[in-house]
Amino acid sequence: MPLHVPPAPAPALRSVLTALGSPTAVREAPTSALRDHQGPLSPDHPLPVHVWDDVSRAGGPLRTRPAGWRFLVRGGERAVAAAEARLTADGWTFSHFCGGPYVNATEQALHQAELLTTPYQPRLLSVPELYMLTLWLHHDLTSDGADGTPAPGDLLLPLAPAPPGIAAHRPQRVADLLPRLALRLTATPLLGPTARSAPAPAP
Repeated sequence: MPLHVPPAPAPALRSVLTALGSPTAVREAPTSALRDHQGPLSPDHPLPVHVWDDVSRAGGPLRTRPAGWRFLVRGGERAVAAAEARLTADGWTFSHFCGGPYVNATEQALHQAELLTTPYQPRLLSVPELYMLTLWLHHDLTSDGADGTPAPGDLLLPLAPAPPGIAAHRPQRVADLLPRLALRLTATPLLGPTARSAPAPAP
């Protein structure tokens, strides 16, 4: 069933288009697939990005915060990178380009979601404490993408690579997956004292 994607804020899209039109910004991108691509680049599949900062409080109300919009950057028939725009005090601005396995994983998860029989609004939910990014399929189709809290019946599709013990690309209800994420976090200190102190990479 088609996904109900809210339109990205126009200034956010413009900031990404400006970055893609800048040879300097593309040349300095940290992903070689974007730097090496020959031909036009275009933003595609805009998704609002939300962050769940404190998995350790999973026993209380789940609180997420909007962090920006992410666009897949398409070069020809494939996505070669992602571009993110964030809201600042001066308005929407281009944040960064990123590459790696989450680019292809996002495309795969979107294709999976389109095969579901229930309509959803797709978002990205980042869990920095677990170095984890998921496709969040939200039940409220009328939301503008910036508000809302994961409902127990919403679906999460962990993107690959997922944390150990969490199946990538397997849709799971929020009510089922979140307790497992909290349990995964409590086991992390067993890996050593630096496991929790190292900064999380950008999703």
